[in-house]
Amino acid sequence: MALFACALLFMTGCRIATLTNVRNSPVPVMSQKQSADNVKQAILRAGAERGWRMTPAGEGHIVGDLRRRSHRAVVDIFYTDRAYDIIYKDSSNLKYDRAKSRIHSNYNEWVRNLDDSIQRELTMGR
Repeated sequence: MALFACALLFMTGCRIATLTNVRNSPVPVMSQKQSADNVKQAILRAGAERGWRMTPAGEGHIVGDLRRRSHRAVVDIFYTDRAYDIIYKDSSNLKYDRAKSRIHSNYNEWVRNLDDSIQRELTMGR
């Protein structure tokens, strides 16, 4: 029984990871220069594609809110015509530990997927 409890604790601990923020992710250089509005539109499309509720929050700022079952992740996305950041803002039921900068690994996967989708949208240059 003790061995089972240790194995369960180990497996649960593997789902916690160091929180990852996306900082200064470059906007791909295309044949024509991207405008900040093009970057904004790409972020909004990418977020919608991934199930995030994206809310413009001022010039160069979008708040993304993702809900999965009983879990919630909220990020600040700051952008210019050259780069963007995806920064942790808040969460619920993701075991966030501010002191250790740790969170459920699903959060990092969701942010990585969002970042990948933003890059894809920017590369497509719609």
